[in-house]
Amino acid sequence: MRIVFAGTPQPAVPSLLALASSAHELVGVVTRRDAPLGRKRVLTPSPVAAAAEGLDVPVIKTDRLDDEATAAITELHADLGVIVAYGGLVREPLLSTPRHGWINLHFSLLPRWRGAAPVQHALITGDRRTGASVFQLVPELDAGDVYGEVVYDIPRGQTAGDVLDALAERGAALLADVVDGIAAGTAVARPQQGEPSFAPKLSLADGALDVSTGADALIDRFRGTTPEPGAHLSVGGERLKVLGAHRGPDLSPAERTPGRIVARERDILLGTTDGTVVLTRVQPAGKSAMAATDWWRGVRRDHLDVDHGGAS
Repeated sequence: MRIVFAGTPQPAVPSLLALASSAHELVGVVTRRDAPLGRKRVLTPSPVAAAAEGLDVPVIKTDRLDDEATAAITELHADLGVIVAYGGLVREPLLSTPRHGWINLHFSLLPRWRGAAPVQHALITGDRRTGASVFQLVPELDAGDVYGEVVYDIPRGQTAGDVLDALAERGAALLADVVDGIAAGTAVARPQQGEPSFAPKLSLADGALDVSTGADALIDRFRGTTPEPGAHLSVGGERLKVLGAHRGPDLSPAERTPGRIVARERDILLGTTDGTVVLTRVQPAGKSAMAATDWWRGVRRDHLDVDHGGAS
């Protein structure tokens, strides 16, 4: 088949490369425009754009699948459209332009966590199992019939970035199998079963760590918002980014104060309402990332209290 691929971030790259090395013909890649990154705001191609450079296929850079983009994609005469985390909606008439329509690799076990941030919401909520699904794209959000899925038991301590990396590889293999099945006429899509839940895009505020939720819930939020949008505490009116953390020892209420950061032996501990969290790596405002122990040496106090229970 002739395939057009749409995707933007790094988790979409394994799927692009799997299709490019398949028996099918990759006739075009659609990705979002170059974006300014870093402190110097250097205009940078998306990971998918960078990966497509050596593939000798047309690359269409657009932030919206508008009339102009639709016309350019239509000219590719694709049999199948494949989308993985592109960051925009496929609407009619583009949705029906390829002979087989569009299929989507989504990083959840549908219908759980439809939306832009499925892995992040799964971890924040405390899910211990997730996966990836390939489904037929329809106008309703992530509601199409499912061709196949892979299940992933989330290892303890993995962040959203870790889980996405794992699902990107497993999902690419699943996607390649589904594409082969569609070409052969053997692929079967089945309606989604169960009550849907939704995973909207996260904002910076979603990364605020609140000690009043307890240690386990705080760690789940840390894992779900790392690396994006970024977990953080508010300390002394400034944002302290939390880059590494894990569940700490279960101290008695007399030994811990919710919202208080102290040094205990070799650990930097944050007290919560029902336990402690060990901070292992942080980034103070205006400084580089560092080990939490190095940051604490510069604090030169016996304790610090987070602002407003940890939220900012």
